[in-house]
Amino acid sequence: MLYALLFVFTIVSDQLLKYWTVTNLDLGQSAPFIPFVMRLTRLHNYGAAWSSLSGQTVVLIAITAVMLIGVTVLLFKKIVRHPLGVIACVLILGGGIGNMIDRLALGYVVDMFDLLLFDYPIFNLADCFVVVGAVLGSVYYLWLYEKYDAKKKESADESNDPASDK
Repeated sequence: MLYALLFVFTIVSDQLLKYWTVTNLDLGQSAPFIPFVMRLTRLHNYGAAWSSLSGQTVVLIAITAVMLIGVTVLLFKKIVRHPLGVIACVLILGGGIGNMIDRLALGYVVDMFDLLLFDYPIFNLADCFVVVGAVLGSVYYLWLYEKYDAKKKESADESNDPASDK
């Protein structure tokens, strides 16, 4: 149930922030957010990260759909069962769907977080969820997957070993 709430939260919070941005800022307009750190700047991104594949909306929708299907399979087939892995998958799904909604409805993604500390592309909340999910997923895979979720090779080998039937 908590995972479902997290999933809904990621999509709703992303879409609400994008709605606020579109209704309160003109394209290219900025508003203060965190002084000296970040401002909100409305941008329409027709590509992916760093505007890669700009204008390739169909390709981006296809890539995102394949990624979302893959993560969904990991969850529904219970390949990922550890809570950290599930949270990572839920964040990636929610963020991916948040950006997919924009691409399907608008043909672009609404971005708004504009860092002032250093030069970095403007991004949105869905992007944050995907990145945090990917980092958590990496931590899960590197340090927890083998211990908690991987199929144990030894037990599979023993069940195929005729000597183990004695």
